Amino acid sequence: MIDWRSAAEAAKAATDPGSITLEAGEREAYARDVRDARDGVRSVSGLEFDVPTTVEIQNRHHWIDANVATFERVMGTLEKHAHSGAFPGVAQTINTGTMTVLLSFLGRNVLGQYDPLLLADAPDEDHALYFVRPNILKAADSLAVDPDRFRRWIAFHEVTHAAEFGAAPWLSDHLEQRMEKGIAALSEGSFDRAAFRELDAAMTVVEGYAELLMDHAFDDEYEDLRRKLDERRQGRGPLQQLLRRLLGLGLKKRQYERGKHFFETVVEVQDLETASLVWEGPEYLPSHDELDAPRAWIRRVDR
Repeated sequence: MIDWRSAAEAAKAATDPGSITLEAGEREAYARDVRDARDGVRSVSGLEFDVPTTVEIQNRHHWIDANVATFERVMGTLEKHAHSGAFPGVAQTINTGTMTVLLSFLGRNVLGQYDPLLLADAPDEDHALYFVRPNILKAADSLAVDPDRFRRWIAFHEVTHAAEFGAAPWLSDHLEQRMEKGIAALSEGSFDRAAFRELDAAMTVVEGYAELLMDHAFDDEYEDLRRKLDERRQGRGPLQQLLRRLLGLGLKKRQYERGKHFFETVVEVQDLETASLVWEGPEYLPSHDELDAPRAWIRRVDR
């Protein structure tokens, strides 16, 4: 369906890689941010986890190369079920061109990424943590914020995701199964509403709990950073807005907001320990309806 090598090469050709020539002490600053984030999140959450052994400071081309493998794994699930079209060569050309545009757009905009390596062939492959240095510096400059503080904020956010997947070893399988089920249905021309609702609910929990931990673990105020970043996204041109919608980035913002409201209510009614029950097992995840009725979830699980 997609010529991945061609897509990656074309995306890199269209994207300035940016510099990863680090200033004195910068590498240690990244490492310190990750360590401090790990210790802070452990302290406030009580979760047992460790950060990935793979922590990379990347340029934009590095990020594209790292994520082609991820996209290929996800799309491979679709290819297993897809039927050959009447003009497969034409379809591949169109699909490859589309993926080139998306990889290039994301490569210029992603700041940091925790990669749990969903759908990896080897189940024991390590998760990874990426920082796209040129994008972090560019965003900090455009937002007129201190780049060291901004980088540290990104590190804390990504480490919260490492905490979630580390505390819930079942989470990767849970997401993979619903992803594969939903994609398989799409390839057959149907829509598995239940699979996508469960996937959306799980990702809302992932994003919302991360925001909860950030509120408690980050050692500085960061509302200004979140506000400025949201304003920057809203101010983009129509093509960028379209790409964000196609990539589901508007959905991700909704997941942040909905998940954060769920966990804020749980902590207000109960406590952070109760909120952490979501990682006890899949049966503890709130349903799609319970995300909007946190007290109903509390009554179900806090016994």
